[in-house]
Amino acid sequence: MAGPATAVSTALLKTVPLFVSFGEEQLRLISPVVTRRSVPRSSMVMAAGDPTDSLYIVISGRLKVMMSDAEGKEVILSILGPGEFFGEMGLIDDAPRSASVVAIEPCELLAISKRDFKKCMAENFDMTMALMRGLVHRLRDADRKIGSLALLDVYGRVARLLLDMSELVDGQKIVTKRLPKQDIAKMIGASREMVSRVMKDLQVGGYIEMRGSNIVLRDSILLAD
Repeated sequence: MAGPATAVSTALLKTVPLFVSFGEEQLRLISPVVTRRSVPRSSMVMAAGDPTDSLYIVISGRLKVMMSDAEGKEVILSILGPGEFFGEMGLIDDAPRSASVVAIEPCELLAISKRDFKKCMAENFDMTMALMRGLVHRLRDADRKIGSLALLDVYGRVARLLLDMSELVDGQKIVTKRLPKQDIAKMIGASREMVSRVMKDLQVGGYIEMRGSNIVLRDSILLAD
């Protein structure tokens, strides 16, 4: 369960990509309607089917966007990190939440109510464009995932996911965030056992190197993608 809401400073809002185009006066006007919440690890921020009430922006920590069936089988649609936002779709079309969002680690979130979100959209073109770019990015990402499921084998899907999750560190592509094999399986539509086998094969083949909890990707992994 999220902690109590607290006020937000304009200095914090300046660090949020969604508000990067706002001037000082605009930030002062919006800061009273933005609240900050602390979310413990493993807590559910929103559940599929719930009424849509707020837009959320990630300040720190990571969350997983997921769906599950009646038997409890889960699929992870994406993992969100600092600067990303979620919950905007239902605010735009007034539909219930389409997926659940759960904190992978302790998170700090900003929240804007549905009424205030729509007011901001109507009064700030740049914010509207930023939201549209975010939606387009998610649509493109969804297209890639659908293509991966249809066209790539499990080796290719694992390689693609690792590349997508990696960041450039001292000239090397490294997955620095903890990525459990069970979560990889839920993201690519495979069993945990199959993912373990593929990860071992990629390591033996020299495509990846394990350094503690980090996964270093070799250039040759592009051949497995």
